[in-house]
Amino acid sequence: MDKQKTEQKIKELEEAMIEPDFWNNKDRAQATIKEIQKLKDNLEGVGQYDKGDAVMTIFSGAGGDDAEDFSAMLLRMYFKYFEKKKWSYSVLHENKNDHGGYRNITVEITNPTFAKATAGFGPYGTLKNESGVHRLVRISPFNANQKRHTSFSMVEVIPKFEKQNENDIELKDDDLKVELSRSSGPGGQNVNKRETAVRIVHIPTNLSAQADGERSQAQNKEKALAILKGKIYKALEEKRISKEKGMYISKTTEIEWGNQIRSYVLHPYKMVKDRRTGVETSNVEAVLEQGELDEFIEAEKSL
Repeated sequence: MDKQKTEQKIKELEEAMIEPDFWNNKDRAQATIKEIQKLKDNLEGVGQYDKGDAVMTIFSGAGGDDAEDFSAMLLRMYFKYFEKKKWSYSVLHENKNDHGGYRNITVEITNPTFAKATAGFGPYGTLKNESGVHRLVRISPFNANQKRHTSFSMVEVIPKFEKQNENDIELKDDDLKVELSRSSGPGGQNVNKRETAVRIVHIPTNLSAQADGERSQAQNKEKALAILKGKIYKALEEKRISKEKGMYISKTTEIEWGNQIRSYVLHPYKMVKDRRTGVETSNVEAVLEQGELDEFIEAEKSL
């Protein structure tokens, strides 16, 4: 539907809302309001998942303990940002080291106060451009020689698939490999006795998802499937965008050599700089410790 037809359709629906009997059928009225908002979103270039919730995974790259500590720093930064936005979050899966760092961690982010029929972005639309490789330069706290060290972590943000849109991505059972293991997450005494953790691999793409934060195997499988669908959607969307732009977006298999989107420098000077937008600040503490990311994220939306 082109712009002119979309605008005409919006006009027709808004005129229908003025009719005296519009609210007599509550279901039809609500459906009309949602359709108007969807059409307006299309005009503004807001995708169908941009209003929805998100799943974020942080992977540690090159750098050993330093990289895993950096992943923990990024996690705390995002938690502060979520709290500023009054978003809720819960850990779906984590692989933690003995120093409080993370090899990887997956978090579900939701906005409980956001009405999907309203204008604007939800967690996924807000955070999706945070996906990519993040770089930290500092004096290593794990190195007795006090040498400068560079660490890398990768952030992946995918849409959270809800019940109403889970059929948008269809997965064949034959294409899935399901692996079960004992959960290390919450769940009480049964957690070490039953194989409640679930990892699912999509064989054609080799994409995988894991969940162990729920009490039952069935709940974790449902979560893992939803994450996997989000990953597949994200991969398809990147492929579509790269085709439209006539460019190739490589999958970051080597986190340390991937396209870095943002650098956090603590030594020999202090600077956080986004390589895509050019936005930078010397107030590193505000970014990493207080989650002051609005300037970066708003600039990213215009990419």
